[in-house]
Amino acid sequence: MRILLFLLIVLPGLAATAPAAQAQRQVSKIGDICPMGYVDMLNGKCSTLGLMTYTVQPTNGKACAEGWMNVGGGYCRKK
Repeated sequence: MRILLFLLIVLPGLAATAPAAQAQRQVSKIGDICPMGYVDMLNGKCSTLGLMTYTVQPTNGKACAEGWMNVGGGYCRKK
């Protein structure tokens, strides 16, 4: 019972402190195409098929920040 209570308290806190951009092998498909280096999985997701791990973040309709490059599909990738 204590372990369950611990998990209910600690895990949501850890998720809230996760960095905004982190390396992903799979991302949600935002537009019609997947970002460069990703393959359309035909389920609303894009995947690198486990071959590579990229740090990407959505562009949210804005230009990529300095140190990031646009890879299409509504994403920027860390250089």
